[in-house]
Amino acid sequence: MRLDKLLAECGYGSRGQVKKLIRSKQVSIDGNIVLADNHNVDPQLQTVAVSGKVLERETNVYYMLHKPAGVVTAVSDEGNRTVIDLIQPADRRPGLYPVGRLDKDTEGLLLITDNGQLGYQLLLPHKKVTKRYEVVVNERVTAADQEAFAEGIVFHGGTTCKPARLTILSEADEESRVLLDISEGKFHQVKKMFLSVGKKVTYLKRLSMGPIELDESIPPGSYRPLNGAELAQLKPYFR
Repeated sequence: MRLDKLLAECGYGSRGQVKKLIRSKQVSIDGNIVLADNHNVDPQLQTVAVSGKVLERETNVYYMLHKPAGVVTAVSDEGNRTVIDLIQPADRRPGLYPVGRLDKDTEGLLLITDNGQLGYQLLLPHKKVTKRYEVVVNERVTAADQEAFAEGIVFHGGTTCKPARLTILSEADEESRVLLDISEGKFHQVKKMFLSVGKKVTYLKRLSMGPIELDESIPPGSYRPLNGAELAQLKPYFR
């Protein structure tokens, strides 16, 4: 939310009066004086104060969803159940959306929020937010595969992926289970990366996104609000 809009809604006057208040150096965010009235802010993630008095207002919601397979990552879809459909009506807000995308058959961590600025920051390529996946493929994963991922997989057609870390959990001729850490989000990226080394993904689950890790106590299809510690971990991504 824009700082001037927030202050106006909190009773500090009209937009014009609020702008004068900000420019008079009476408004701070996390202890730093702010002079830009269009600064994006969320009091749930940042400490906003006027003349030293802290504003106490929650303006956004943040949910950790354990996405099940078979549900599409979208706000609405005519033919499929969406991740927003999994949110109880009482917990929905205008503007609620999923941060990033998981394929229909992929499970795991998905952040749901109505804070557009936070989602935007988490998805910016130069932020290099790491996503960790548990992956099962239909063949043996080798040290050569690990080297290829570390160097940067090249898709058929020439697209090059950023270096990724591949950790082997178990491997056999008919199936291997690995952890994959990537810092970008190309379309069907994980599946295409393994296809590039001759392997097919048979199971895919996201375990973490940036500092937020999936709470495995949340059953697939369920969610909970982020706790205070998790919100604090997201603060560096909110600008």
